[in-house]
Amino acid sequence: MPAQPNFWGFLPSWEGGQGQCYPMPKRPFINRLNDLQPKEWLKFQKSWFVHNPPPRQKGVLRHPAKFPETLAQEFIEFFTHEGQVVLDPMAGTGSALVAALRSGRHSYGIELNPDYARIARQVVVDERQALGEKAGGLVAEVIQGDAACIASLVASNALPPIDYVLTSPPYWDMLRARGAETQKKRRSASDLDVFYSNDPNDLGNVADYAEFVERLARIYEALQPYLRRGAYLTIIVKNVKKGGKIYPLAWDLAGRLGRTYTLKDEKVWCQENIRLAPYGLGNAWVSNTFHHYCLQFRNSL
Repeated sequence: MPAQPNFWGFLPSWEGGQGQCYPMPKRPFINRLNDLQPKEWLKFQKSWFVHNPPPRQKGVLRHPAKFPETLAQEFIEFFTHEGQVVLDPMAGTGSALVAALRSGRHSYGIELNPDYARIARQVVVDERQALGEKAGGLVAEVIQGDAACIASLVASNALPPIDYVLTSPPYWDMLRARGAETQKKRRSASDLDVFYSNDPNDLGNVADYAEFVERLARIYEALQPYLRRGAYLTIIVKNVKKGGKIYPLAWDLAGRLGRTYTLKDEKVWCQENIRLAPYGLGNAWVSNTFHHYCLQFRNSL
């Protein structure tokens, strides 16, 4: 039987602005995961990407470690269909909820810090106003609470089954490190937080690395009963340096959560708009770490 005829699509390559051609089957494209077209799907499959976020709006500057809505939207639109449900169990000031609204998805965010939860609610209100009718009928709910108590939060807030989890945890207690250049700048501004909170339930205050990984992993493992079968979970995280030593947070988390979920892959988020610092110059090897790991897990149960 002869092979089905192909047509040639055109996808810009990532080097030198050149293009490359790839064969695409002529039969209709059936997409069970998202609403993207084949070319959009293929672009997302690259294992690394550069994303330089736009300047943060004044209302969310207080949060010391916010990930960009533009990045969140790309992931949400790949791992869900329009109208599905997204959860961020560590919502901060609501990046994932804003991205979900822009994408036409329902969303829930859990945030421990009451001040950030309040900001996130206002951010959602502002985004609804900006989107107008496009956001009509979409749920975007901020729940102030501890994600470690997910069972009670699901019950008390009647959360539906979750189609996708997108989140970024504290990078251990690194916001309390006094040497970081960005932290020095934030300390000079009285209206900006240098770290998340002094709450003992805040994982950013856990000094012991092993305890931090254990408590963080337990939170993500406890989400499993509330995810639909086949749902994906994306965790944006990075390995951290402390006291002249690297702690492989991304790798340790991937290994631990691989017991509960299927570790599918990683995408490496590279940032190229950060100024280089002369760490260890003329003395020792210390890298400028301008990348994060976007770990992809799947609920196979």
